Amino acid sequence: MIRRFGDRPITGQKYIMRPGTYAILPLEHQLLLTHQANPEPEIQLPGGGIDPGENPLHALHREVFEETGWHIARPRKLGAYRRFIYMPEYDLWAEKLCHIYIARPTMQVSEPTETDHTCVWLSREDALKKLQNDGDRLFVDIHIVSKF
Repeated sequence: MIRRFGDRPITGQKYIMRPGTYAILPLEHQLLLTHQANPEPEIQLPGGGIDPGENPLHALHREVFEETGWHIARPRKLGAYRRFIYMPEYDLWAEKLCHIYIARPTMQVSEPTETDHTCVWLSREDALKKLQNDGDRLFVDIHIVSKF
């Protein structure tokens, strides 16, 4: 069974399955995160939806690059969790299946290419305070020790 975070599903509401990949990116005692300005300002793990027919690892590399401009290496899957949310940018009620990886950021080659995203570097402690999503916070808390 995959753990659920956030709101319970609304009875009678139809949800569309939306699998995605997200990365914990530690480097030199900080984590590379993304700030998404719209639809609501939010600090997040870089990542996003897996396109139809796309390999999850390809999606991870693509999404991290789009949201941060960084290339990554050695991704390793840590686990997964579910969220039931409304996504106003897509006008979609989604059951998000969030696959969480840890990887090493290797090189920033551009600014983020995805609109309304900026890179944010935070310590583990600050990330635990500022990440909006309980599932993201749990994976950071469990898998990143204070002296990484």
